[in-house]
Amino acid sequence: MSRKSRAALVSVGSNTCLIIIKLLVGMVSGSVSIISEAIHSGMDLVAALIAWFSVRKSDIPPDPRHPYGHDKIENVSGVLEAVLILIASGWIIFEAVKKLLLPEGPVEEISLGVAVMLTSAAVNWIVSSYLYRVANEEDSVALAADALHLKADVLTSLGVGFGLLGIWIASHFGYDLYFLDPIVAIGVALFILKEAIEMLNHAFKPLVDHSLSEEELNITAEVIHQCCPGIEGFHALRSRRAGRRRHIDFHLTVPANMTVEQSHAICDQIERGIEEKLPNSVVLIHVEPYGHA
Repeated sequence: MSRKSRAALVSVGSNTCLIIIKLLVGMVSGSVSIISEAIHSGMDLVAALIAWFSVRKSDIPPDPRHPYGHDKIENVSGVLEAVLILIASGWIIFEAVKKLLLPEGPVEEISLGVAVMLTSAAVNWIVSSYLYRVANEEDSVALAADALHLKADVLTSLGVGFGLLGIWIASHFGYDLYFLDPIVAIGVALFILKEAIEMLNHAFKPLVDHSLSEEELNITAEVIHQCCPGIEGFHALRSRRAGRRRHIDFHLTVPANMTVEQSHAICDQIERGIEEKLPNSVVLIHVEPYGHA
């Protein structure tokens, strides 16, 4: 099992445990914000399962039917995760507004709810930190999206916990601030909504062959000039991303009297230089003589 698959399974396991705990405490306490957090964790679990599936499939080598590999599966999984979060946030807002308009009674077992939320925040902070580290080292879009899910869960769990704590403190002074619970739930949903839009944008761009960032293109140009200062130049630079793979191609202009062997050696040097600066790059170079139209 690859390192990415193991990281995804850790996320699946932690989310499964948190969902069960949050649902039980949410039903006992009657807190819509805790139940909304359970739903959020449910979406995290689905995201973790999608991430686990996608990282396994994306590692499959190219084959005759998929000559460019399977890396874009990670981007597809990121889009699916974002859509799931959008649906979940809409449902949470609907339930919270309904509880604001039609109160169902006071929140019970607040201390238990606060303890569960703080525990959830701690667990997700540890797991998300681990996922971010693996995602950065393996350049995995799917794991990065999963880590973003859990990072959001850390913040929303803390928000719910402090909201419940506010209700508990107010009750000791004779005030019933039940409305804090659905208001916090709405805040959770809005945060999730923002997260989903950002993730959708990040995951969808490679599916339409969006160019690499300006910084990555500048690195590519710098490597070309450093590797072969004597060449005439390059043009028609194109790039795209698929999962962790960076696909780069361009035309390299060389002196007309340069041999095939010499130009091939220069291309090898450029490819190695780009790979060192931008790992997981697939470079295609078209060589043409100076003065060619």
